[in-house]
Amino acid sequence: MSITATELKSNLGKYLMLAASEDVYITQYGKVVAKLTNPFQDRVEIAESLFGILPQTTTLEEAKSERMNEI
Repeated sequence: MSITATELKSNLGKYLMLAASEDVYITQYGKVVAKLTNPFQDRVEIAESLFGILPQTTTLEEAKSERMNEI
């Protein structure tokens, strides 16, 4: 979504909530000058992509131990 800086100033709360689910590009004089984004979005997408990779019987401790042995 793209909005003007004036629109952002007028409705900051609305766009902060919206940034939790999508990137919000802020324009000034017709050019993109900033982007509001969720700092955890990439982490959530990565975590979701990993679901189903580990066997159901694997514990968190086993997964950590295996990860540490790879390093």
